[in-house]
Amino acid sequence: MFDVGETLVDEERWWRRLADREGLQPHVVWAALGVTIARGEEHEALWGHLGIEQPPRWWHDTTYSLDDLYPDALDCLRRVRELGLRVGIVGNQTAALEAWVRASALPADVISSSASLGVRKPDPAFFEKVVELVERRAEEVAYVGDRVDNDVLPAARAGLVAVHVRRGPWGRLQSTPPEAALGLDNLESLPQALASLR
Repeated sequence: MFDVGETLVDEERWWRRLADREGLQPHVVWAALGVTIARGEEHEALWGHLGIEQPPRWWHDTTYSLDDLYPDALDCLRRVRELGLRVGIVGNQTAALEAWVRASALPADVISSSASLGVRKPDPAFFEKVVELVERRAEEVAYVGDRVDNDVLPAARAGLVAVHVRRGPWGRLQSTPPEAALGLDNLESLPQALASLR
């Protein structure tokens, strides 16, 4: 089961567009994001660090394109399927982003989102619902994500195989914890690593 932002999708273009829309330089937004990560806060806290009012529905305006996928994402999804494993894509996403994943015909057997599940990470109920979606026991499900606080630790606590992908701002600034079954710098090596865990 794969997270979306900064796991499969490189969000740099989206953050640049957001900065432009708000009349800010991208590096200023990224600096505020760094402070947000260092303090263990959620995305919306960055507006306070910037000293401006949070734009309404700012996160709901998120749109991706296939060009935003990391270069190793599609190949990884295909190769994991070739191992005979079910592939799922489920993250803290809006209904619109879930619809984008479905419309993009990404190689996945299960597609959902926090919007559909009615619960967001790191709530343990999110991971319980992920396990229900794939109809497996928790220890048979790997959850792959970039955030230690939202993906890796709560997945491990829920009994899933937690995989930390060290990319994107959270993935680079948060160290892989011992609770992670795997810590990888990209998705290229994931299929082989998963095969070795079987």
